Parts: sequence; C-alpha cells; structure tokens
Amino acid sequence: MRPSAGLLVIFRVDETVLVRWPFAELNVLGDTEHEASPPIAHLGDDARLVIDDPELRRQLSLAVPQLAKLGMRQPAPLGRIVQFAVSLVALVALFWGAVDYGSEYAVPLVPHHLQAKLGESVRDELIGEKVLCRGERGLAAINGLANRLARAAGYDHEVTVHIVKGGPLNAFTLPGGVLVFYSDLIDQATDSSQVAGVLAHEIGHAVHFHPIKGLARQFGSELLLRLLTGGYTDLNTLASSGGLLLALRNGRTFEREADATGVKLLEKLGLRADGIASFFEQMMEKEPKDAAAIAGIWSDHPPTAERIAATRRPATGKPAFSDADWKALREVCR
Repeated sequence: MRPSAGLLVIFRVDETVLVRWPFAELNVLGDTEHEASPPIAHLGDDARLVIDDPELRRQLSLAVPQLAKLGMRQPAPLGRIVQFAVSLVALVALFWGAVDYGSEYAVPLVPHHLQAKLGESVRDELIGEKVLCRGERGLAAINGLANRLARAAGYDHEVTVHIVKGGPLNAFTLPGGVLVFYSDLIDQATDSSQVAGVLAHEIGHAVHFHPIKGLARQFGSELLLRLLTGGYTDLNTLASSGGLLLALRNGRTFEREADATGVKLLEKLGLRADGIASFFEQMMEKEPKDAAAIAGIWSDHPPTAERIAATRRPATGKPAFSDADWKALREVCR
C-alpha cells in the first residue's frame, strides 16, 4: 500500500490494485493507547486494514492527517497500572466508607416494624422445618427477662425470643429484636445464670442494632464485589440459609460490645452477671482448643479466654429467674 494524490492505494501481491480509499473516507478505530494495532476503517463498507509494522504506521500517520492516531506513542504499562491501582483503591475506600458510615449511623434509623418484619422472615428461612417450643410459662419467663434487659438499655421496642427444639448449642439475634435460642443450650446450662448471661449478650446485639448493621455491610460488600467483577459473583446472600448466616455473622468488635453490654445490663438490674463467663468456661471444658484463638485474625469472634477474662464477675446478685420460671424454661419444649 502507499498514499497517492489523496488516496490510499492498496495492492495485491502481483501489484494489481485492490482498492483506492480517499483520505477523507478513512478513520482509525480506537487508538494506540488501548490497542497495539488499531484498525483503519473505510466509510461505507466493512473493510478493515490492520498494519502490524510500527514504522509503517508511523510513516502513514505523518502522510495522512486522518490517520494521525496511528502514530500516537503507547504509554508505558507501569504508569497505566499505577493509575488503575490508585483509582481502584480510591473507589474501594470511598465505597467502603459509605457502607461503613451508612451501616453504623443510617441503617439503625430504618423503621422498627420493617426491621422486625425482616427479622421474622429471616427467622423462618433459617429455622425451616425445625420445631418451635410452645411452653407458655417458659416462653413468658425468657421473654420477660429479655424485655427487662432491653428496657434497661433504653431499647424502646418489643423483643421476641423464639426457642427451637434441639441443637446446635447456640443462640443468635436477628433484625428487629428477634432472638432465637436452641433448647440444647438451655438443657446443657448448669444454672439459670448461664442462660441469663447468653440472653443478655444477645440483647447487647439487639440494642446496638448489630444484625441490621451486619446485613447492610454484607450486602454492601457484595455490591462492591459485583461492581469490581462486572456482576459475576455467586454469593446470592438472600437465597440460602448459609448465605444468611454469613451476612448475620458478628465480627469481633460486635461480639466484644455485646459481651460488655450484657454484663452491664445484668449488673444494672442487680442480677447475677457471672453467667457469661461461666458459660464460656463450660465451652472451654468441652472443647479445650479455642477455635477463635487458633484462627487468629481470620476469626470473627474474639478468643474465648479473652472473653472469659473480660466478663468474669462474682457470683453475687439476684437470680435472673425464679425457681418456678427456671423449671418452666427447662420444660419449655415438653
């Protein structure tokens, strides 16, 4: 090929003319900043000309003004990588700042009835076909204590405790003051102070709005991941119980805050506050290996030994449940 009298003439190998393209009808698709060899297009048809030889591209860019972009120097890749990395870090920092601020200050302002509706919906999803215990006296006892603790914390909404028959040895808090206890936890407690301690810990999560904050942060992280991957993620957080548990999982900061709040609420009401630490000690006796300590920074819970030290209190104060209420609670699933 060669430029000639306002035309770009392209020859076959045998020197016969293939096409004559007027300069005014030529355009470069893209540029060398983003492509090694941007194609030349001819107005009015689908033909494309790709020139692999950099020197030939440079000469053609000098001879034909319409093809000047062929001669642009390609920027150094390091500079582009640095520019991209800085932009990405700034985007992530800005987005995460919005998620963190929003979850901490704005999300708790969501109307309580909407939070409670979400909590009940999540409860149904997590419990599934498991049996809910219906002992009225036992449910009244644990719900009465839960709401006394919540009011002592200045929480102005009703708290509802559901008890699921069986295991695991666990309890968790959902948005809107919805608490779920497994009966195995009650059955294996050595005394009522341990159940009261676990309940106070869960109330700590409720009054600090940890569940709704956790959901907001999880979904904010998922949205960020979708943005960074072009939408290709497989979290589907609301689609499965496992994803919901991931979203509702409390971090170490939340757990420490709930531990501290639980102890303070029990002490404020003049109740025994040693149950949280004794419950952790009982767990350590059954499972000496502290999974949280082994996991280190990857653990979403503080080390159990640390939690015992932070919540240890003397066995003083009034019992959280009367003998009759404690008996009813132990028989709540019968």
